[in-house]
Amino acid sequence: MDARSPDPSQDLTEDAAGWRVDAPTTKSLAEVNASVTVPAAGAWWRRLLAFVGPGYMVSVGYMDPGNWATDLAGGSRFGYTLLSVILLSNLMAILLQSLAARLGIVTDRDLAQACRATYSPAVNVMLWLACEAAIIACDLAEVIGTAIALKLLFGIPLVGGALIAALDVFLLLVLMNRGFRFLEAFVMALLAVIAVCFAVQIVAAAPPVADVLRGFMPKSAIITNPEMLYIAIGIIGATVMPHNLYLHSSIVQTRAYARNDEGRREAIKWATTDSTVALMLALFVNAAILVVAAATFHTSGHSDVAEISQAFELLSPLLGLGIASTLFAVALLASGLNSTVTATLAGQIVMEGFLDLRLPSWARRLLTRGIAIVPVIVVTAIYGERGTADLLVFSQVVLSMQLPFAVIPLVRFVSDRRKMGQFAIPMSVAAVAWIVAGVIVVLNLKLLADMLFG
Repeated sequence: MDARSPDPSQDLTEDAAGWRVDAPTTKSLAEVNASVTVPAAGAWWRRLLAFVGPGYMVSVGYMDPGNWATDLAGGSRFGYTLLSVILLSNLMAILLQSLAARLGIVTDRDLAQACRATYSPAVNVMLWLACEAAIIACDLAEVIGTAIALKLLFGIPLVGGALIAALDVFLLLVLMNRGFRFLEAFVMALLAVIAVCFAVQIVAAAPPVADVLRGFMPKSAIITNPEMLYIAIGIIGATVMPHNLYLHSSIVQTRAYARNDEGRREAIKWATTDSTVALMLALFVNAAILVVAAATFHTSGHSDVAEISQAFELLSPLLGLGIASTLFAVALLASGLNSTVTATLAGQIVMEGFLDLRLPSWARRLLTRGIAIVPVIVVTAIYGERGTADLLVFSQVVLSMQLPFAVIPLVRFVSDRRKMGQFAIPMSVAAVAWIVAGVIVVLNLKLLADMLFG
């Protein structure tokens, strides 16, 4: 065969690493890519601090208003039983987010760009639509949560609060204009507010330590009880969020680490440390919400508390702490503001990555917000505030249903030595990652069967 003749076994539309040659190569979030300085030498903690930030922005999605609905419902109905689901989902999140960071650092592509550079246009459209559905579901929870917080704190009607929440695009524009580090500092400050608020409530609730520890042990009833399984899958959907995988694979690239093997190896180490520590904070907040609900509502016979506003009204009287309800609402508002900021970036990354379509961030956010506000207004008009809790939990189940469409491509990419080279994950890690993906798929199929036939 002539040396210049093409090898018929080689797909000529792919390069040596297996990426489609016709896929765009624009940098992810090009306006802030490699904009944060990383010291080349000095103490290890200085290099770690340079990478601190993306993990906390990702962790925001793990304690957004959608988590509050599922955690409150789980704690008030089933006591501490579902703490094991929160722990399991958090461990899943730590693994998957570390894989997302690895993909972005090694390939210089976010997850959406990697999909576009690998799959056919038809598959990419399907993946994009699935991710958009997840972002809309997440946005729905944020709109409702922010609106409820504004009503509890300032008496603003729910519909009015939802319309105010739609204006958060201007907050993001102001923060981004100050630099990506400023945006990260804003997010981390609000996370500190949330953590302090719940630390005070945990102390006031004084839950039995033995019962809390037993709650972290898995129980078969979680699978066999359809109602408990529904809430459990909602917790997983609220914790392991599809759009966070796209977000993390992009924003780790804001660091100006050396784009060579040594620089990428160190970047993976510090980025994984950053996200792991940040997600442990998310574990504390999620567990705290469920523990407070269990210790305050379940043990006092209020097992039907699922509404955030209902929890607000009962917290102070049942805990005997006048400021408890106010702290609850302040933490909810901080959570809603934070999650809207990060969802904005995720929406931009997904649209640019899958479609190579670049819209101003304010235009992208207003489009998604408009879609999310419609069902909020409809539900509020028909059912009043009591309908919002069911909508919150349902939005988290929708998120869980979209997870396989993000998790399976991610695990496939980071396991591929052709694409990742020496940075491909070991077979043992890949096996665990595929087990996680399998668990998610099986739980979703079980939920669908229960909803259709049960």
